[in-house]
Amino acid sequence: MIAHGLRISMALGLLLAPSIASSQELNNSQIMSTLGQVKEAAPAVDAALLVEEANANVGKGVAALPNWSKLSELSQLIVEIDFENNSTAIEPKSYRTVGLIADALHHPDLFRYKFLIVGHSSATGMAKHNLELSQKRADAINEALSTTFAVPPNRLFSVGAGEEWPIDPGHPEAADNRRVQLINLGLLK
Repeated sequence: MIAHGLRISMALGLLLAPSIASSQELNNSQIMSTLGQVKEAAPAVDAALLVEEANANVGKGVAALPNWSKLSELSQLIVEIDFENNSTAIEPKSYRTVGLIADALHHPDLFRYKFLIVGHSSATGMAKHNLELSQKRADAINEALSTTFAVPPNRLFSVGAGEEWPIDPGHPEAADNRRVQLINLGLLK
């Protein structure tokens, strides 16, 4: 995928049109206020079931699937993290964003929560390849947060959605569909 400028959008629902903010506008308090909006009756989400559903529905979409539809009820932040073309290597300019996310996850207000990292791709290339690549990219963000930035790994889960859940369904090949979502899964148990 071609690297694009950093764009941040915050959404309360996965299907809402995102607002765009430049990297200079992203700060710790914005991340914390977006991810800290936790409902007491939030649904339980199993990352392993999300992976199974995504793999079983390549080319069919995932937004309406039982476990994936639960995600729209959870606090989330949608972030574009740039990767090298067709690679899991995070572009150096995106490490600032990953670091800001890590800082927020270390804050006492968010430290007791667990998070799902969802990787997305545009619809360029084969659907199966895009799903695999998006999973590897979500795993790369997970690894960077847990190793480089010392976020406890028991707080992080990752899943790839490939091209199956576009933010811009009318333009599946658009760069906006290449993104990473960070979703608050609720309290650690």
